This record gives sequence, structure tokens and C-alpha cells, in this order.
Amino acid sequence: MKSAYVSGWLLMTAIALCATLVSTLVVVGGKEPLEPAIIAILLGVLLRNRGGVPRDCEAGVKKSEHLLMFGIVLMGAELHFARLIQQGFAILVVIVVTMLAGIASIYGVGRLLRLPRALALLLSVGTTICGGTAIAIVAPILRAPEDETSYAIGTISLWGLAAILIYPLVAHRLGVSDVVFGVFAGTAIHSTPQVVGAGYIYSELAGHTATAVKLVRNCFIAPVVLAVALSEAPRRLPSDGLANGNLAEGGAPSVRKAFPWFLFGFFFLAALNSAELLDAGAAALIGRAGKLLMLVGMAGVGLNTNLGAFRAIGLKPLAVGLIGSLVVAVVSATMIAAVLGGGAS
Repeated sequence: MKSAYVSGWLLMTAIALCATLVSTLVVVGGKEPLEPAIIAILLGVLLRNRGGVPRDCEAGVKKSEHLLMFGIVLMGAELHFARLIQQGFAILVVIVVTMLAGIASIYGVGRLLRLPRALALLLSVGTTICGGTAIAIVAPILRAPEDETSYAIGTISLWGLAAILIYPLVAHRLGVSDVVFGVFAGTAIHSTPQVVGAGYIYSELAGHTATAVKLVRNCFIAPVVLAVALSEAPRRLPSDGLANGNLAEGGAPSVRKAFPWFLFGFFFLAALNSAELLDAGAAALIGRAGKLLMLVGMAGVGLNTNLGAFRAIGLKPLAVGLIGSLVVAVVSATMIAAVLGGGAS
């Protein structure tokens, strides 16, 4: 652990604990309707955009995903493979079809609205695969200007944040089952923190399912990056170094770095739990620790959301991001209804 991160992580932990306390203070009909994750996100957004984040906390806040990823690994201890194995191939079909439809439609709408080609592609891969991580990997291959890369990441962050807050509420009103919502969140919401947050806001089972589905979806980053690199090859001159293999040499480490290696830890603990090799008490304790780290990560999501940055984006990228998010959601829901058999519990 780097000491520079500690103060930021402590700030996020304080917000998470405060969110938990606030959620217990509001009781309606004997229940606590306010989810701590939503409160943590909103408190983080409020602090970032009103009070400001202390300078010595910035490094830790920017590395909030490290805690979230470790939390995801620990939450694998409470996942049982039985439900996922029963519909494993069907879930894979939902992931692939939703991803391909999303990439094609978002790129098409972006070009129709005359967005630069690179920006349209960044929005498409960011929306359909793994948010800002996919954008950061693909941007150098496309030679995207820094402002277009920033616009794409900002757009994805904005609509992903909206998805965390809106999708669970809508699904609850529609009576969607936990597993189905988990598959929906894992295929329709952009980045891993957003998916995990939405899933666990809905229910524990939905959170487990959403996390597992999203980690499988993240594995598609490598073939998509390869496809983008190959499509860019004719656009580059031999003098650019592509003919000498520089892109492959430079691109491969980026893909390896971005590959969600932590998914092996998640699925390893899930395998132990599914094989009943974990004591029930130990699994519950590990899972609770994972949920706490997830909540701390949600505070980081809020603290990393600078609403002022969206003013520079303009309406077109935001519109394409919104349309793309809705298209992905509709395709995901349609495929789930067709392949998994609907959503009412």
C-alpha cells in the first residue's frame, strides 16, 4: 500500500460509514429504504463539487478502484455457481449480442450526428465493454485527441452514474427477479464499479450475479482492442511503425494491464464456496468485508465525479452517450426476455 493513498482511502471510508449511519436513520414501514451505496455516491459527488476534496486525498481517491476490486474478490466467497451454471451459455449469448449491437449502434449514431470517428468509437467501446478502462486502452490506438478521450470518459461516467441511481428503482417497480436484474446490470451498465453498485443496491443475489456477469464481459476487452488495432492498420503509414509491429508490442502490455486479473480471485473464492469448502461463518465474514470495501469504492465513484467537467463536453457526445446507454439497456432486456425467459419474480 502506498502511503500517498492512505488519506484518500480514509476519506472514502469515513463517507461510507456516514452513509451507513444515515441509511439506518431513515425507516419507512419498518424498512430502511435508502441504500448506503446511493448515499455514499451522492455524498462523494456533493463533497467533490461543493466542498472540494483535500489535496492530500486526491491520490487515494483516484485509486478507489483498487479497494473496489479487492472487495469484489472477497464477495466471491458468497457466490454459488449453481444458478449461473444452469444458464451459463444463455448469459454468454446475452453478453455477446448486447455488446455487438451496442458497438454498432453507438458508432452509427455518433457518425450520424457528425461526431469525430475516434470519439464515436471511444463512446461505443466504453459503453459496451468496461467504461473508462476500455476508452483509455483504445484511445492511443485511434490517436484520439486528449479532449475527445476526456469527453468520452466523462460521458460514460455521467450516464453510468445515472444508471446506478435509476435502474434499480425501475426494476423494483417492475418486479424484476434478483438474478435477471443481475444479468441486466452486468450487461447493460458501463464500468465495473457502476455494475457492482447497481447490483448490490438491488439485492445481494443481484450483486453477486451482476459482478460475475460483468467480469466475464470484461474479458472481451482483448479481442475488441485487437479488432480496433487491425481496423486502424490501413489508416497508418509504414513509417508509423505499425509494419514493424510496434503497435502490437506497445498495445499488448496495455491490454494485459487492463485485463481484470482479479476475476480469478473472485471465481476462486466462488468455487470454494460452491464446493462447500468454505465454512458458512467464514464465507459470511469474508462477504461482509467485501461489501464494506465495495461501499468505500462507491464513495470513490462519487468523489471522482466532477460535474463541472461535463459543461465542456457539449450536447452531441452527451446525446450519443445517452442514446447508446438506452440502446444497450433495451437490447440487454430484450435478449434476457428471449433467452432467459423474462424478468418477473
